Amino acid sequence: MRRGTGLPEAGLRQDFAAFLKFFGRAIAHHAIFERRFDQTSMSTAVAARRETPADGRGAAGWQAWIQAALLAALLVLLYHDIVRLLVRDWLNDPNFSHGFFVPLFSAFVIWEQRDRLKQIPMRPAAFGLVIMAGALFTLVVGVLGAELFLSRTSLILLLCGMVIYYLGWAHLRAMAFPLAFLIFMVPLPSIVMNEITFPLQFLASKLASGLLPLIGVPVLREGNVINLPAMSLEVAEACSGIRSLTSLIVLAIIYGHFMESRRWARLVLMASAVPIAVIANALRILGTGACVQYWDPDKAEGFFHTFSGWLVFMVAVGLLLLVQTSLKLIGRDAQIPSEVKPA
Repeated sequence: MRRGTGLPEAGLRQDFAAFLKFFGRAIAHHAIFERRFDQTSMSTAVAARRETPADGRGAAGWQAWIQAALLAALLVLLYHDIVRLLVRDWLNDPNFSHGFFVPLFSAFVIWEQRDRLKQIPMRPAAFGLVIMAGALFTLVVGVLGAELFLSRTSLILLLCGMVIYYLGWAHLRAMAFPLAFLIFMVPLPSIVMNEITFPLQFLASKLASGLLPLIGVPVLREGNVINLPAMSLEVAEACSGIRSLTSLIVLAIIYGHFMESRRWARLVLMASAVPIAVIANALRILGTGACVQYWDPDKAEGFFHTFSGWLVFMVAVGLLLLVQTSLKLIGRDAQIPSEVKPA
């Protein structure tokens, strides 16, 4: 896992001071903002609309757009280097190449719910400022400590605080899923990745060493090393299955959102991605061992090794679709037609 140096401290102080200036103005104008957007009843809103001149409504609209533009500019000022390093990790780290799809999917879900969000009354809450302050503190700690995970997750926390402050808790609950999904775009810290990949290496090697004798291949396993008569196979970190695991979980969540309306079915689909990824990785090692034993040890490396990874991932996707089809059949069998009555 690559580590970056974060933002320079001098640039951080300038960007942070600009954001704090805007932050202080937001606190001072919170009461006015809350009264402006408080929609207590439809009659009150209609009356206010009739009493407000057209030019006043236009000025208020322009003021809202200017505030939004200033806020977006400050976010870019604070996070442009952090986002740039994040995109670089998506490009260079195969374990997190799915990161490009995460913000796009979250934005699509919010756009998909735009009509529902418009119907929710705006009730800005001052507690959003507390969350925004916590996000800025997390950003400072992450940048000064050169911890990219903290600085990147602070952006998600800051977005949640902004939703609470400008729109209210009801809007946060409505957008909880797309905002929480953004966590999948942030690469995990190295210490966490090691805690996950190391057990996966042993589990994959153990499963493969148990399956290889079934096809007539004698095996002697020593930790994550599988000794075959022709050569030894080491289940390295890159072969632990963490890459297919993270990608398959993200795919399961996205697929479940489009294909399943039942919440429990979506959770089952997401949870099934874990054993499917583990089994698929064990099958990949099984195929490599069979290639070494019955074909050519040199063929187990290079193109075949890369192609087998893509092939096994397609098999994992097929198993995921099979789980979703089974969930549909279960739901269909559980429905009892109301028009059918016992005689």
